[in-house]
Amino acid sequence: METGLSKNFIINYDEPILVTGSAGFIGRYVVGQLLKKGFNKIRCLVRETSNLEGLEKIIDLEGGRSKCELIQGNLLLPDDCRNITEGIKLIYHLAAGTGSKSFSEAYLNSVVATKNLMEASLEHGALKRLVNVSSFAVYTNMKKKTGRNLDETCPVETSPETRAEAYCYGKVRQDELVIAYGREKGFPYVIVRPGSVYGPGKAFIPGRVGVDTFGFFLHLGGSTPLPLTYVENCAEAIVLAGLVPCLEGEVFNIVDDDLPSSREFLRLYKRMVRKFRSVYIPKILSYSFCFFWEKFSRWSRGQVPPVFTRREWHAYWKKTYYANGKIKKMTGWKPDIKTEDGLRTFFEYCRQSIKI
Repeated sequence: METGLSKNFIINYDEPILVTGSAGFIGRYVVGQLLKKGFNKIRCLVRETSNLEGLEKIIDLEGGRSKCELIQGNLLLPDDCRNITEGIKLIYHLAAGTGSKSFSEAYLNSVVATKNLMEASLEHGALKRLVNVSSFAVYTNMKKKTGRNLDETCPVETSPETRAEAYCYGKVRQDELVIAYGREKGFPYVIVRPGSVYGPGKAFIPGRVGVDTFGFFLHLGGSTPLPLTYVENCAEAIVLAGLVPCLEGEVFNIVDDDLPSSREFLRLYKRMVRKFRSVYIPKILSYSFCFFWEKFSRWSRGQVPPVFTRREWHAYWKKTYYANGKIKKMTGWKPDIKTEDGLRTFFEYCRQSIKI
C-alpha cells in the first residue's frame, strides 16, 4: 500500500470513490489499483447478473473487504443513480454497452446511463471528477496518412452510425455527451481511451489482428503495430487520470511501450497457445475486399450486413503507430509490466483456457 501521497491527489484516502462496471475485466483491476494506493472507501457498482468471482478475488488479494462496498444498481434508473452517487467525490465510469447488439441498446447503456450518472452527481454537488473510460474505437483514422502516429489530436468519428459497430456508436455519443456537460455545465471530467486491453481473464485474439469469419483466420493486420495495453498497466493509467490534479477536460490514450506488430502477435499466439490455419491478406487486397463488401451490402439493401467497410479498414487495419507520451507526461504513468512479460502471462492464460 502506498502512503503519504494524498496531498498529490485531488481527494484524500478516506473520501468515497465510485467504480461503475467494477465486476468487468478492467473494472476489477481498477478497484485493485485503488486498494493498492490505500483508498478506504470504494463503492463498487455491480449488476444483479454480474459474475463477482474476479472482483472478489482481487479485493481479497489486496485485503480490501472492509474498504469496498458492493452495491447493485441500474444506471438507467435515475433514482438508483442518486442513491449510488450520494457523497461520491470521484467516479471511474467503466460501465458501458460492450455487448450491445443494436445501436439503440448501445445508446441506452452508454449514453443514457452516463447522463443519469452525471445528473445525479450534479444534484449532490460533491463530485470532483468523473473519469469516462472510452475506447480507441472512436477514432476515424480515415484522413490520417498511412504510417503516422494516432494520438489524442486525431479526429474521432463524426458519423459513427456509418460504422457497423454499435459499440463504436455508443462510445462516440458518450464522449460527446461528457464533453458537452463539461462545456455547458462545468462538469469535471477526464476521458481515457484504452487501446486493446489484454491479460488474464479474457482469452481472445484482437480484431485488429484479423477475423475468423469464413472457417479460417484472415490475417489483416500484417506489420501494423497493435495498440495493446496490459490490463494492470491500463488500470493504473485510469486510476491516475482520476487522481492527479489539473487534468479537467483532458483526453488520454492508453497504450503500452514496445508494441508488437499484428504479425508478431499472431506468430507468438500460434507458438505459445495453439496452432491454426491463417491466410495473410495484403493491405491493397484487404482494402479492396472492404470496398466491394461495402458496395454489395448497399446493393443488397442491408440483407448482407456491412461488417467490412472502408471505415473499419481505416480504423483497425491501416498501418498506424500509437503514442502514449501525453499520459506519461501529465500523470507520471508508466507501464510497469513490460509487453514481453505481459504477452507471456496472457498466452499462458489463453492456453490454460483452451484446456479447460
